[in-house]
Amino acid sequence: MIETETARVAAPALPPELQSPRAKLVYLYLTTNGDATVSEMGDSLGMKKLSLYSILKTLKREEMVDCDGDTYALN
Repeated sequence: MIETETARVAAPALPPELQSPRAKLVYLYLTTNGDATVSEMGDSLGMKKLSLYSILKTLKREEMVDCDGDTYALN
């Protein structure tokens, strides 16, 4: 029997102030993918833009993300 080694990658730690499951999802998406537009996040996560704008506004207010034009990235 052939044994294979599986790489174990630790999940990034989420800030404790993130309570919303959707906010956590957006945060993890940006952690994994770097910067992204609302359209890219909406397509990848299956979320409506209106929801994403609300979440990103909260993350920005908490200084977790920054916006350059229409592109968002973690601080």
